Amino acid sequence: MREVSLKEVTAGTRIGPRFLEALENEEWEKLPGGVFNRGFVRAIARYLGLDEENLLAEYDMARGEQSMPAPHAYENKLPRPPIWVPLLAVLALLAVLGAFVAGCVYGWRWYSARRAAKESSASSLLPAQSQKQAGATTSPSAVAASSDKLTSSAAVPLDLAVSTSAATRVRILADGTLLLDAELPARATRHFSASQQFEVTAADSSAVLLELNGRAMPPVGTPGASGTIVLGQKDLRQASGGTPQP
Repeated sequence: MREVSLKEVTAGTRIGPRFLEALENEEWEKLPGGVFNRGFVRAIARYLGLDEENLLAEYDMARGEQSMPAPHAYENKLPRPPIWVPLLAVLALLAVLGAFVAGCVYGWRWYSARRAAKESSASSLLPAQSQKQAGATTSPSAVAASSDKLTSSAAVPLDLAVSTSAATRVRILADGTLLLDAELPARATRHFSASQQFEVTAADSSAVLLELNGRAMPPVGTPGASGTIVLGQKDLRQASGGTPQP
């Protein structure tokens, strides 16, 4: 409006042309800022003959409208909880986990102790039951063993050896079958076989010696007299057991 060029203002105020252009274009970021800008405005007002206060007011208004920050949108923020709340929650969670682990350990120990007690009780009862069963089955076992022995002995064929020390008449039945009825000379030996028993009769009992399966048998009768004897599996067992035949 005063038709004053920038060069004239620069020469009169000693303000660089770039600062003058920044003031005219309201490019505040290109100015040094602070009291320097207000000093530029005062110098220009004095040079041009303007009211310094009015020009400063216009500068402040222009600078304030551009630099005023835009209002932020209202945010309804919830108040932040105190720091001890999450800490307390973590401690509670750790306490629950610790209680759970302790319960599991206690339960496992209780189960192990109970199982060990059951196994110990069962192992202590087994010997007693075994002894009881053994005692209860002693007689049947003995009977069974005796029966097996009898059966095995009964299955053994009988061999009778008849030897004479003097001539005498001898009669022999094997399982009810007549095998011999004749006079045997002295020092004679005859063998006979049977399954169950022999019946031997001698005219002179002292002249006859009997062996059943290689085992000596009792005399047939009283020496010097006739006699009869029956020999079977029982006599063989008695001879094996060392019990003399009466």
